[in-house]
Amino acid sequence: MLRLHYYPSNASFAPQVLLRELDLPFEPVLVDRTQQAHKSPAYLKLNPNGLIPVLEDGALVLYETLAICLHLVDKRPAAGLAPAVGTAERARFYKWMAWLSNTLQPALIRYFYPERLVDEGNADGAAQVRRHAQAAVVTQLQQLDDQLAAVATQGPWLLGERYSAADPYAFMLCRWTRGFDRQPARDFVHIGPWLQRVLARPAVQQTVAFEKLPLPLV
Repeated sequence: MLRLHYYPSNASFAPQVLLRELDLPFEPVLVDRTQQAHKSPAYLKLNPNGLIPVLEDGALVLYETLAICLHLVDKRPAAGLAPAVGTAERARFYKWMAWLSNTLQPALIRYFYPERLVDEGNADGAAQVRRHAQAAVVTQLQQLDDQLAAVATQGPWLLGERYSAADPYAFMLCRWTRGFDRQPARDFVHIGPWLQRVLARPAVQQTVAFEKLPLPLV
């Protein structure tokens, strides 16, 4: 049985959606951040970084959301949540998955946790980091919006015709902008409707319901 260590509205959201999309039985294991469970000795044995999520697949223990998502889609390649290995489409899939993980997600982390990048008590420095992080995220959302515009004639999803693991991953990150005071993801011309298309998928609805996510969802 697969075990996904999760916390609501965290980076475990996309892997949880994929588990449901792929119809892979799994046990959700709550890591209660409010009780610092992600910093407990038991959890640090699974992920020494103390971050969520972790996936246990038998003896295999995986952390890093990107690695978990790629592992899951490869468990059931016939489901088509990633293009075929060795194709140009697969390479583009890798590009977008890496971009989401390595570019957009870190900018969002800087926005939510600016104090990590300045000396303790430096409130002005933290505020400056947050402003710059938000500006970077808005620029990156425009890149995402441009991609959706570019593939619109091919299909409704991030890679065009076929829904892929890149869609719930990007959806998860776009959700995190819902509290922005300017240009949250939902305000972009192409991202806004795409968010609603992703939200309508049963696996996404099931995950939203399971995590009891509050409104607004995006």
